[in-house]
Amino acid sequence: MSGSAHGPHVLVIVQNLPVPLDRRVWLECRALVEAGYRVSVVCPRGPGDPAHQYIDGVAIHKYRPAPAARGPVGYLWEFAYSWLRTAWLVWRVWRSDRFDALQACNPPDTYWALARLYTWRGVRFVYDQHDLNPEVYRSRFGEPVGLAGRAQYAVLRWLERMTYRTAHQMISTNESYRAVALRRGGVDPGSVTVVRSGPDTNRMRPEDGDPALREGRRYLAVYLGVMGPQDGVDLVLRATDVLVHRMGRDDLHVALLGFGDCFDDLVGLAGQLGVSDRVTFTGRADARTIAGYLSAAHVGICPDPKNPLNDVSTMNKTMEYMAYALPVVTFDLTETRVSAGDAACYLDPCPPPEDAERFAKAIADLLDDPAAREEMGVAARHRAVRELDWEPQRRRYVEVYDRLFGLASRRWPDPGARPDRPDAGSDSGSDSASDAGSEAVPGGWGRPLVDLADPAALRRFARTRRTGADDAGD
Repeated sequence: MSGSAHGPHVLVIVQNLPVPLDRRVWLECRALVEAGYRVSVVCPRGPGDPAHQYIDGVAIHKYRPAPAARGPVGYLWEFAYSWLRTAWLVWRVWRSDRFDALQACNPPDTYWALARLYTWRGVRFVYDQHDLNPEVYRSRFGEPVGLAGRAQYAVLRWLERMTYRTAHQMISTNESYRAVALRRGGVDPGSVTVVRSGPDTNRMRPEDGDPALREGRRYLAVYLGVMGPQDGVDLVLRATDVLVHRMGRDDLHVALLGFGDCFDDLVGLAGQLGVSDRVTFTGRADARTIAGYLSAAHVGICPDPKNPLNDVSTMNKTMEYMAYALPVVTFDLTETRVSAGDAACYLDPCPPPEDAERFAKAIADLLDDPAAREEMGVAARHRAVRELDWEPQRRRYVEVYDRLFGLASRRWPDPGARPDRPDAGSDSGSDSASDAGSEAVPGGWGRPLVDLADPAALRRFARTRRTGADDAGD
């Protein structure tokens, strides 16, 4: 292999989000660097990003994204432009420092064709499946009908199948995705590894929340994530409308952290519903913003509707809420139950108007039941640390590449050596993480971190949320 003198060279390509803003991909890149691999990334640029960056040992090559697409022709142009810009940057990386493995993170499911240009030269192809694109189609447009609809769906299935067939190793985000790969793709079970998108709980951890983020109100509810048409974020605003105008609650503020195709529409909807003064839109949220809001909040909201995709997908926001000891309100989705366990309030889906009313009632019930909020918050943090943490996922991920290159099994440190305490794994020596939006919480910012090694301290922290007070009081 060309990079054997300094460790194999892995090139990761991702089209959906910039890196390191894509937290799963960034955790994977850091895991490979820490394991001795050389890592490069090709991805789109985020706002203000340079064309080339070198962060924490990862070389990142970025292309300027195409303008937002409108209509079939616009979407086709955006896809072709992104694919060709990615292919060009991949070729430039190959010319300057040949890579030994190419990892493609979908969507789209088209990079198998690019991978085949390099696999004949000995490059190994790893498919990290973030989405089930046929399910994305069914969730957004319903079951395929008509000649055009059935043709589009058939193309998505074919592209997925070709990606499965081309990959030497495949990574699934959960057991539901793995089952699809085995059943629908006919993939060899031995070549599919589940690597969940777990939070790094030594970096994502509660601080003493800043009450100023509640905008003068007693309680704060928060949404964290992408704001696309399939994410149901409008439900957060409609539930806020019910809480404020029908239930007459004057004690709640709502923060929406993130951005996406629907951001401007959501800001407009907040104005139409008359809740603009009750909602903060942060836009793109870095690690400092995320830590501040999730530490100050009382409830985490997961409005993702139940559909063929969401039901089998792992919602990162759910686990991130849990890492900050937040109880969750969510629809009853198969993989969300796997993640949240007893740390969530689950709702059965209903028609849209009733959904907003039931979501509002569930939020209100949690706010009015402080003891339940405290118990769910403590359970959330404990489950995040013991069941969902990135550390065991990191090992599985690195082992995929160790197997791929026939490297000897490595000795991992005892998991018990990673104490759940404020100073464990801090990244205070690097300012790139907070600027780019990764999980690292800059040391020394805001109030002192909660001493999570002390169970009583965590319960006192949850009790602060229970009472809505600025300190634990009793």
